[in-house]
Amino acid sequence: MKLCNKIIEYTFYSLFVFVPLIFMSNTSELFEFNKMWFAFGATTIIAATWIIKMILQKKLFIQRTPLDIPLLLFLLSQIIATLISLDPHVSWWGYYSRFNGGLFSTITYIVLYYAFVSNLSADHVVKSLKVILIGGLLVTWWGLPSHFGADPTCLVFRGTLDTACWTDAFKPTIRAFSTLGQPAWLAAYLAALLPLAMAFFLNNKKKKTMPLAYYYFGLTAIFYLLLLFSNTRAGFLAFVSANIVFWIVLFLKKIFTRKVFLTYFILFNSMFVLLGFFFGVPIEQLYNYSLPKLTASTAAPTPAPVASTEATQTQSAANQINITDSGNIRLYVWQGALDAWKAHPLFGTGVETFAYAYYQYKPAGHNLTSEWDYLYNKAHNEYLNYLATTGAFGLGTYLLFLIGVAVISAISMIKKKLEPSHEFDQKTTVILILGLGSGWVSILVSNFFGFSVVIMNIFLFLFPIFILMLAGMISPEKALSLGKDSTDTKSGLNWQQWTGISVIVIVSAYMLIGLLQYWYADTKYALGSNLSRVGSYQEGYPLLLEAVQTIPTEPIYKDELSITTAVLATALLQHKDTEAGMQFAKNAIMLSDNVVAEHPNNVVFWKNRVRLFYTLAQADQQNQQAYYEEALKAIQKANALAPTDAKISYNLGVLTGQTGDPDQAVSILEKTIKLKPDYKDAYVALGLFYHQLALDDKEQVVKPELLQKAIATYEFVLTKLDPTDTQVKESLASWKK
Repeated sequence: MKLCNKIIEYTFYSLFVFVPLIFMSNTSELFEFNKMWFAFGATTIIAATWIIKMILQKKLFIQRTPLDIPLLLFLLSQIIATLISLDPHVSWWGYYSRFNGGLFSTITYIVLYYAFVSNLSADHVVKSLKVILIGGLLVTWWGLPSHFGADPTCLVFRGTLDTACWTDAFKPTIRAFSTLGQPAWLAAYLAALLPLAMAFFLNNKKKKTMPLAYYYFGLTAIFYLLLLFSNTRAGFLAFVSANIVFWIVLFLKKIFTRKVFLTYFILFNSMFVLLGFFFGVPIEQLYNYSLPKLTASTAAPTPAPVASTEATQTQSAANQINITDSGNIRLYVWQGALDAWKAHPLFGTGVETFAYAYYQYKPAGHNLTSEWDYLYNKAHNEYLNYLATTGAFGLGTYLLFLIGVAVISAISMIKKKLEPSHEFDQKTTVILILGLGSGWVSILVSNFFGFSVVIMNIFLFLFPIFILMLAGMISPEKALSLGKDSTDTKSGLNWQQWTGISVIVIVSAYMLIGLLQYWYADTKYALGSNLSRVGSYQEGYPLLLEAVQTIPTEPIYKDELSITTAVLATALLQHKDTEAGMQFAKNAIMLSDNVVAEHPNNVVFWKNRVRLFYTLAQADQQNQQAYYEEALKAIQKANALAPTDAKISYNLGVLTGQTGDPDQAVSILEKTIKLKPDYKDAYVALGLFYHQLALDDKEQVVKPELLQKAIATYEFVLTKLDPTDTQVKESLASWKK
């Protein structure tokens, strides 16, 4: 029994330390994928050990809590939304590469919630909080050097202590992200830890523990410093909110005398102000009064605070001309989320299906932003994300859980006397609960401007149970308990117990091996897809094939393999190896057929199907027209799923013209430039089709009005969009003659 308790206890500690720390370079997504997989594995071990413990005790024991109804209703909403989802596979596992947010991950967090309260004590809560802060210290040690150009990640990846291992999309010297993978995620993580560090400082202001007080004060300082280096508005506002709650409640509770309270208040907040002054804060109005801004020269200006908290696909800011403010982009995304909810009001489009839902309801105005062709797989607002993907029922139950936590936290603060079930006194308990509650508030604020990641969801679900346990609000008498507790081990285990334990060990081992296989398949997919994207299709093909063979149910692998197979088919056909080329082409089409048949609402798969048939058409002249027609069908389906996407509309127009209907192509391209009035490629294609329709078979002008439209279109391209395009200049000169 003691061994079971120790396994559960230390597996939880490993979660708190390694989830924020772990990342790997050989997976398709370096950070979140590996964190989620570690959480899956650790939860499997915890759950299996918990069940074995109950078998040994001959007793079913699940601790009841005041949040049971909201949690179970929330879980029910996720199950229903998965069953009716646009893509049940995505809803179960989560959006590929992140996985956090799928039904499996929600079950994981709820299992962790009940496993902790059913097996550990309030003393373990205090130990867990200390371990969480140690994890934060390790993350900070890793992230701080990167701000000064010495990123430990590059040392691990390439053996050089610099930032050269990152592309221009990742600039840790401007926006630190440490081991969390994205500045906004790092900022949200640190904002949640800062009130805890302050709480531990206040609980160690005694002569005997004064060194610990210095440690926690230093911890607070470096957490805040790295938060500033993350250069993220949402995380900064989350901390400000938590800090306000922390000090207001501390003042109202009158734990300290007014003089002592003011001393601590001034000590911490002066430190925050000074660090903000010397290093700058990510709020432009405040940054203007910081030392970096005041001392910046016009010759070498200090980079202004980055306004974005986006975690979508990014590209180098240096390569962008007009970068749209992230706040304006977010408004379009939020509008799309609301429109998706209006179309699916009760249960939403399905857990984690925002990427597909947003394509259907994307506001046309989004085409005018610098991120017009990015794939948005999150609403960048956790609440709207739940509303769009799980409907009013999903968001309602989620908010019910959050409100329940807020009420319980408030009660624990209002009660004149708590009955803590651990060694700490009343004052210490209240301060710890206040640190937890304030950190939890920061998560709510961060989620309003972004979305949760693995470690933040662990905190979101476990901080409330920590509060309940510290406040003595858990009643063992109200536990769900069946059977009599048996601790008699002298007589040994009976055959039923041995059988039960064996089954649990086998099932959990099977699940862990399955997770390892999935992780292994992802490493093959990551390398294979990277090779294919740099043109090494022959080297990428066997790796992608192995990924598909390892996890045949993952459509992402099949989709990528189908494209690579199609490219190899064209190479074989061009080298006159007709038999092998046709077989590869057949295999590519079969893979694509399977993917779109099983996932008909995934617009990305339909877009890739267009690419597949277009690729095959370039080498197989005999079947070229048939391939073009299949590509046209695929792009028509994609257009139906994403009616306001300018790039899809453009490709639909081009393919419609190439398959023999230039009049319809013109009509589609005219709609395209209405969707995106600055879309150069669409204007160029439209001008070509105008010109084509203006001439007869003998290249004589029969429709001068269309020729004038062609000329006017190309003149618009040169005067408004790209005056350096030589091909357009040459065509225009020829047409005018």
